[in-house]
Order: sequence, then structure tokens, then C-alpha cells
Amino acid sequence: MRSKLMIIGAGGQGAVCAEIAKICNYKVIEFLDDVRLDKENVKGPTTLLPSFVGEYDFFVAIGDNATRKAFIEKVVAAKGDLAVLVHPSAIISDNVTIGEGTVVTAGAVINPGAKVGRGVIVNTQSSVDHDCDLGDYSHIGVGSHLAGTVRVGSEVFIGAGAIIINNISIAPKTVIGAGAVVIKDLDEKGTYVGVPVRKIK
Repeated sequence: MRSKLMIIGAGGQGAVCAEIAKICNYKVIEFLDDVRLDKENVKGPTTLLPSFVGEYDFFVAIGDNATRKAFIEKVVAAKGDLAVLVHPSAIISDNVTIGEGTVVTAGAVINPGAKVGRGVIVNTQSSVDHDCDLGDYSHIGVGSHLAGTVRVGSEVFIGAGAIIINNISIAPKTVIGAGAVVIKDLDEKGTYVGVPVRKIK
């Protein structure tokens, strides 16, 4: 871990990640952003990324899964080092594995045997129970709850307050709406909403 962190994305997700990074003892926290160039601590557009390799750790703070994946791949291609950010109020079992570029935010719980992939967002007060497997670039929304042994494919988005019962598998790139309840496997990519969920597209 270096003392400097470069966050890609200066929006709301970037602000949350910057706060966690500060608590995690990064001394210098700056941003690259292609739109918010006038914001404080934005050093310039993302094309400048390679010029900071070796001096900074990197974190991609973008909510959209596909966009986050693309920028993480750019960091890796440039041989940059990806940080892992964990809020100190999160409760994480000793035998959980967490991939590079992942953030675990305030109040989240990750229980024994869980595996969290690269570039995952485990959002505020969500819970991931025992032996779950979260695929790369997935996003576990605020206050959502995954029971034991849930398999989440890559680039899945689980909306705020959703509930996934135990032993469920979710296909890659699936979107689960806020407040939805998943009681059966979602083998086909799509957007699912409701209690219990139904596919809408």
C-alpha cells in the first residue's frame, strides 16, 4: 500500500470511496474524471492514468459494472496497483477472500467462506452470508441480503433492499431490482423485479 491513491470517478461513488480511503490511512487522495474536471482534487481526464503508475495506488469508483470493469482493465494493462477499500465498521470473517479493486462499505457483513471477486461493490449495510461467491465486477446494493451459498455471476447488479434466499445461482450480467425477492435460480440474463421476482426484459 502506497500513501497516495488515485480514484477514477469523482462522482458519488468516488466520494464514498475517498472517505474510506482516508480512514484507511491514504495520505493523498486525488481523482481522474472525464466529466468533472472542475472538481476539487481532480487531476485531469482518465487518459492521464499511465502517468501516475508507480506513484499511486488506483481505485475505480464507478457504479456501472461494465464501465468499472473497463477502467479496471485499463489500470491492469498499465501495470497499476489496485487497492482494496474496506470501511472499518464492516464485519468480515477471517476466511473471506476479497479481490483487488473491491470496496466494502460501512456496515456491510461478509460471513465465513465467502469469495468476493475483482472490482466488486459491497454496499452500505448489505450482507453476504456463508459460502457465497460474488463474481467479478458485481454490485451488491445498499441494504440487500444474500443468504448462504448464493452464486452471483460476473457483472450482476443487485438493487437496494433485495433479498436472495440460500443456494441460488444468478446468471452473469443480470439486474435485480430494488426490493426484489429471489427464490429460484436466475439462469437467464435479464432484468428481474418483484416479490417474488419476474423477468421484465
